[in-house]
Order: sequence, then structure tokens, then C-alpha cells
Amino acid sequence: MGRLPFIIVACIFIIAFDIYCYKAIVSVFKKWKPGTKKAFGIAYWTYSALLIIGVFCGIYLNLFLTLRAIILVAFFLTVACKLAMLPFLVLDDLRRLFIHIFRKNKTVQLSNNSVQQETAAIPGEPITRSAFLVKAGLVAAAVPLTSLSWGIISGAYDYQVRRVNLILPNLPKAFDGITMGQISDIHSGSFYNKTAVKGGVEMLLGEKPDFIFFTGDLVNNLTNEVRDYQDIFSKVKAPLGVFSSLGNHDYGDYYFGKESSPAKVKNLKDMVDVHKIMGYDLLMNENRRLKVDGEEIGILGIENWGMGRFPKYGKMELAVQNTDDLPVKLLLSHDPSHWRGEVLQKYPQIDAMFSGHTHGMQFGVRLKEYQWSPVQYIYKEWAGLYQEQKQQLYVNVGYGFLGYPGRVGILPEITIFTLKRA
Repeated sequence: MGRLPFIIVACIFIIAFDIYCYKAIVSVFKKWKPGTKKAFGIAYWTYSALLIIGVFCGIYLNLFLTLRAIILVAFFLTVACKLAMLPFLVLDDLRRLFIHIFRKNKTVQLSNNSVQQETAAIPGEPITRSAFLVKAGLVAAAVPLTSLSWGIISGAYDYQVRRVNLILPNLPKAFDGITMGQISDIHSGSFYNKTAVKGGVEMLLGEKPDFIFFTGDLVNNLTNEVRDYQDIFSKVKAPLGVFSSLGNHDYGDYYFGKESSPAKVKNLKDMVDVHKIMGYDLLMNENRRLKVDGEEIGILGIENWGMGRFPKYGKMELAVQNTDDLPVKLLLSHDPSHWRGEVLQKYPQIDAMFSGHTHGMQFGVRLKEYQWSPVQYIYKEWAGLYQEQKQQLYVNVGYGFLGYPGRVGILPEITIFTLKRA
């Protein structure tokens, strides 16, 4: 299905869903005066219409990023609240259907009076079953509204510095105790608060890492999304350099499609140029030698290597060339599924791999001794440090956000590693 037909089908579904919710809400507030009911109807449908128009404009027009973010926030919260109501509304309709079928089987001729009796309150009850279920749905809708709103207000830019001791037995002495920073999944097309984004970068620089990794997804779809934030991320510097790799969103696949075109080729060229302008050493299936006091380790980086629907542009055979003499090899690879999908099987010389991609689904629980997120049912390795045999993987849950413009429990991450021999 093409992009436009899909959007049209989605809009039809949203409108039908709106009608369903509207009728349910109005049905339990029968005591409203005609003027109140009319005002509610106008407000409800005006908001819904503006939201759908806003989504179309956000997709097809070059709106300011802040305005686009506001539309996205409103749309996401509205859909989440209505989905929370849905089970209660469906349950009530199923209850009504069951009663209707039961009475029909008993050949009971329903009259207006009996219908009124069915929906009326049982003697001694202050509220009908239907009203109770719909109002319970409204209460349930308040739960995601509250938590997700708080995730937007408080969680989206609540950067957390996570400190990790990375044990590398073959680490040269000159690198023992050296520090490395990692950020991932900036998704600059989603940002709406430059001051907060700048604050996160200052937190990273305040740690004074010796070198820094950025592991992909600078944008959502197009390279020009970073234009308003390029000056901020250009400030990310380190004495031994900033190394980067591309993520699945950086190629323009989700905007131009999988097939090559002049516009898509230019978009990728612009992406490479942006990394250069910002001073990032972009590694596209290649490697660098990092030297300290005459000793060296390898920094390897590949293009995105994903499973399933995610693009697989990475070529490890190129990235490892001429690195056999290096005692330690650190790999930047955006998608953590690459670790189990190829690295563990074919490249035992890789000591540690650094990824992002999962975002921790921007929702879950992350404590010192326990972490949970729905994304763990998709990715076996989704947040933090993992080890198998002598190889390690670290998954950063991301600096930015995508889709839902906030975070609940899984907060944006700045990782600081201390490299140690033991």
C-alpha cells in the first residue's frame, strides 16, 4: 500500500473510532442540557478535524519542527487515551449484544419499555451497568493521559549519565583508565526544545571523555532535520576524536523508499557531509587506529546491519581489514541484533560492540538491579551491558525520541565508559 492510500485508510479508521467514542460518551451524560451537548459536540469534532488536518500538514508541508512536535504530541495522547477507553466500550457492547441474543432466543418481544429497563439501573444501584463501564473507560483513559503527559513534560529531556566499567583483558597499558562517551539515536527531527538538547550536550562534555562514539540515527527521515541542531551537536568534541556510524533512519529509506533515486542519493551525501561539518569521523564499513603513547587499539564502524525489515548495508569484512595486529577492537554498529546475528558467529576478534536503536521503547523500568520494557520481547539485548564468552555488547537507549515525544521510566542516556584491563 502506498503512502497516501495508507494515510487515507488510517484517517477513515480514526474518524470511525471517533464516532464510536463520541456516541459512548454522550450516552452516559444524558442529563446534559441541549446547549451543553451541542457545545461538547462542536469542541469534540473541531479538535478531531484540526488534529487530522495537522497530521496531513505535518507529513506534506515543511512545518516548523516545534509545530510538528505539538501536533504529534496531541495526536499521540489522543489516540492513547481513546485506546485505553476501547476495551470498556467493547465490553459494554458485547454485554448488550449478549442480552439481545438471549432475549431473542427466548422469543421475548422487546418493547420500548423493556429496552429502557435493560439500560436502567438495577434497584439499589446508583448507576447503570452501561454508564459504569463507559465512565470506567474514561477513568482508564486518564491513566495514559497522566503518565504519558508526565513522560513528555519530565522524561523527554531528563538526560541520565550512566557509568560503566568496561573490562578488556587485552587492553594496552596506555589505555587503562581512559574514558569514552557514547550517545545514540539523536533523532533531531523530533526535538522541540533547543535549550534542553544543549543541556544534554553540556552534560556529556562535562564528563570530559577522552573519545566519544555516536552510534547512529541522527535524524528521523531527512538530513535537513538536523539543521536547527547542527550547531549544538558540533560542540561534541573529545581529545582523541568523535567517531560515528549510521543508523537505519539516516538513509532516507522511510521517506524515499528502498529504491535508489537522485534525491535519496543526495540526502545520503548530505548526511555524510553533516558528519564532517560537525567534526565526527563517520565510519562506513571501515576502521581507524586510535593511538595513545605509542600503543594502539582499533575503532571499527559499519553501516546499518539489521534483521527483518531493517536495512542491512553493513559489511564487516571491510571493517575488519588490516586490524589483525590490534589487541583490542571496538565496533560501532547501530542495531544490537547485529551482535548475535553476525558478530558472535563470525568475528570473535571483536572485543566490544556499541549499539543503540531500541530506545528501550521509551517506556519501562530501569533500576540498578532490574530492568523491564516491552521491547525485550523483540530484542534479546535491548539496554545496558551484555557479555557472551569474551565478547561484550553495550546498548544505549538513546539521546532523543521517536514517535511518542517523551519517555516513561526509560530515560535518555549519556554513557561514560572507563576502559580497564581488569
